[in-house]
Amino acid sequence: MEYAGYVFPDDLKFEKNHYWAKVDGDLVITGAGEFISKQSGEITFVDLPEEGDQLTQGKPYGSIESGKWVGRIYAVVSGEVAEVNSALEDEPEKINEDPYGEGWICKIRPSSLESELAALIAPDDSLKKFIEEEINKIEEQK
Repeated sequence: MEYAGYVFPDDLKFEKNHYWAKVDGDLVITGAGEFISKQSGEITFVDLPEEGDQLTQGKPYGSIESGKWVGRIYAVVSGEVAEVNSALEDEPEKINEDPYGEGWICKIRPSSLESELAALIAPDDSLKKFIEEEINKIEEQK
């Protein structure tokens, strides 16, 4: 799905801080959505979690920085960090260049997948409404 100049792949779900989730076997791959990469400018630093860290859905576990912005990274699901995209340590700009591919942040072994996925936003009319509200907030701050 494309909306308001942003891409939201149909096989992903999103949370209210613009992080995405993709189920891959028994893991959930997560990363920052295109909305973050376009609004923040070039990403210059990513504070990644450690493998084995326990995450809680909706709670911060790291940060992303650009020249004009510092933001927290939020867990899309609860569980254990199974793998981290260590390439982002040297090339954080991959989040800008390929947010839904090489710019992924970590893979999580979820503890309550079905119920937590249900709490995320699918790329449909509800996501369009949410993005419209987010764009309006940004415009009001200018």
